[in-house]
Amino acid sequence: MLRRELPIGSTGTASMVVEESDLACALSPAHLDSFPKVFATARMVALMEMAAARAMKAVLEEGELTAGVLVNVTHTAATPVGATVTATARFVGMEGKFYGFEVSASDDAGEVGKGTHQRAIVQHSRLLEGAARRRRS
Repeated sequence: MLRRELPIGSTGTASMVVEESDLACALSPAHLDSFPKVFATARMVALMEMAAARAMKAVLEEGELTAGVLVNVTHTAATPVGATVTATARFVGMEGKFYGFEVSASDDAGEVGKGTHQRAIVQHSRLLEGAARRRRS
């Protein structure tokens, strides 16, 4: 499948204001686990993925989307409710068939996390078909 190349250095960003539902302590459905009342690492990773997906929009064709395949990040600082977190993804090159990114996240006080991330281009319909096959009857 031919596709336009994503220029090295292409970037995408995503921002959000941290709400109660974004806190680590909110991730345990029955609150059976003890997590801190700060921005959850899982939410930071999701924001980083969104930034990388946005960086790739220009290379997508009809019926395609991107899917994350690898995340390797460090969450280095706690962010409270009400703070704005911005994630940035910078394309650094192809890693086989995957698009490689350097990702980072910052709040008003500075960096809160960084790492690497890989994404793949997939056919939306094919992805949904694969998920449906995994559903147990």
